[in-house]
Amino acid sequence: MILLRRLLGDVLRRQRQRQGRTLREVSSSARVSLGYLSEVERGQKEASSELLSAICDALDVRMSELMREVSDELSLAELAQSAAASDPVPAPVRPMLNSVSVTSVAAGPERVTIKAPAEAVDVVAA
Repeated sequence: MILLRRLLGDVLRRQRQRQGRTLREVSSSARVSLGYLSEVERGQKEASSELLSAICDALDVRMSELMREVSDELSLAELAQSAAASDPVPAPVRPMLNSVSVTSVAAGPERVTIKAPAEAVDVVAA
């Protein structure tokens, strides 16, 4: 099962790390407790729209950009799930992912390596 909160947390963490900022800095700027922000980044807590707005403001990132990146991650995760189940990829997904290819499907907990244009992404379906 793909958990949206995990994908969202991963994207938030990457945004923060790209800026070279600490959890403490962002939590202070967003007026969110350090522990709660950490749980959101680890996908253990669902973030409300108000909380996401505060975090995006603190990171100086548009929420639409954040959600677009989450949407891309979700598309890749769905593709990985389809590949692991050996189901064909639904037609609406194909055009969005035309430059993505599944390079390997490892035995075990539905682990698929996907080559995206900029980088290799390891996707694990939970």
